[in-house]
Amino acid sequence: MVASPISRARALVSRVRRVRRAAAVVAGVVAGAAVVASPAAAHTGLPAGGAVDGVLHPFTGLDHLLAMVAVGVVAACAGGGRIAWLAPAGFVTGMVAGGIAGMAGAEVPYVEVAVTGSVVLLGVWIMTAAHVPGRWVVVPALMIGAVHGLAHGAELPLGATPIAYLAGFVAATILLHLAGVGAGLGLSRLPSVRAGAGALVTSAGVFALLAL
Repeated sequence: MVASPISRARALVSRVRRVRRAAAVVAGVVAGAAVVASPAAAHTGLPAGGAVDGVLHPFTGLDHLLAMVAVGVVAACAGGGRIAWLAPAGFVTGMVAGGIAGMAGAEVPYVEVAVTGSVVLLGVWIMTAAHVPGRWVVVPALMIGAVHGLAHGAELPLGATPIAYLAGFVAATILLHLAGVGAGLGLSRLPSVRAGAGALVTSAGVFALLAL
């Protein structure tokens, strides 16, 4: 049976889409490796200063930066409508709880491994977000936020006011979530680009894990 011109055209379009998505994933992996190799991947010391230190802290670690933006992207791309938007709220709630615990001196083994591993997970979520019901991203976002909060709290600068520092990194996190939501709204209409972005985040996390 000879395929109709319409069937051949559809098959061609499908093949082109698969190729574009694969190319985007490869480009994302390469870009992720390049990002991790840059000096921005390392945490840097900050002078004491309270709120300013808190605001700047998420930007001094690539793992924190990628995770916070990625949570917003997942919320914008995931299925489930409004419930998916609870993911950023869950992340912030968990981060506040973890931050308080970290500033109080709580210690969790391999917290940096968990923080970096969360980047890998979030990258996978970005690639598959369209097929993940929104209700399933809230609890993991809460747990990931708590891990990041522990790391933030444990790095409270000497002389900084804990409440001001906490308020600072919460404000920065919300801004990064909003940036991620904006990016996610665009990526949700561009599956190939979304796949590449997810691959970038995942590969950056993998390479960062290997560097620990």
